Amino acid sequence: MTAPPLEPTAASPGASAPGSRTLAVDCGGGGIKASVLDAAGTLHVPALRVPTPYPLPPSRLVQTVADIAARLPPADRATVGVPGMIRHGVVIATPHYVTVAGPRSRVDPALVTAWAGADMSAALTAALGYPTLVLNDAEVHGAGVIAGSGLELVLTLGTGLGSALFDGGVLAPHLELSHAPVRRGVTYDSYLGEHERRRLGDGAWSRRVRRAVDGLRPVFRWDRLYLGGGNSRRIRPAALEALGDDVVVVPNSAGIVGGVRAWSLRGTAGGFGPAGPG
Repeated sequence: MTAPPLEPTAASPGASAPGSRTLAVDCGGGGIKASVLDAAGTLHVPALRVPTPYPLPPSRLVQTVADIAARLPPADRATVGVPGMIRHGVVIATPHYVTVAGPRSRVDPALVTAWAGADMSAALTAALGYPTLVLNDAEVHGAGVIAGSGLELVLTLGTGLGSALFDGGVLAPHLELSHAPVRRGVTYDSYLGEHERRRLGDGAWSRRVRRAVDGLRPVFRWDRLYLGGGNSRRIRPAALEALGDDVVVVPNSAGIVGGVRAWSLRGTAGGFGPAGPG
């Protein structure tokens, strides 16, 4: 099943404070894209994308985001999605940005040290000059698509596998499902990531996605599963149909639209919940 276009309005859960503008930044392993959205989640300029620069210590990501922001209309706040384990705006671990040249290249121990404990929320707030919410990138994606009722799982298919779990619109503590083993020596990241899609072709890779979803179904017992990320559109129709009506493919633009909704769905403990707009 394919979801309709994302069109949050000022009266919807995606609404934010009237007149506010949000810089939404989606940081990926291969590219960083951003746009500025109004309170209704409308993009007034096309999303701007730049290749992810490597090597990428925290300071270089902050500067990259600031440089992108300078090329876009002014904003009042920002939401930045970063791959990896993020807690309260602080990076616990990130998979791609600790490498010397991007995904699947050599890990640099100095970058591992630099990223561990990096307070990206504070650093980006200082650099941009306005409040900045930093979350895992799949969590921002999820904020753009969830209905806010029942148990909703979001899986993003891109460089690797991202995930976010919501219960009644409240974000659960982040788990790095991508690091869980599918079989001996193979994680979900390597099993479903872009490298394997290119190696296998879309048909065989789509069957892998179907098998992975079928394997996760008894673990989560979700009410709705959303498949997003840049590669979700590559899932073949036959594989998608076999997944059932409780699985929805959503547009990759959710990673940007979610930048607005993340603020109005914030919870008091750092997750999403009915905390009101702004």
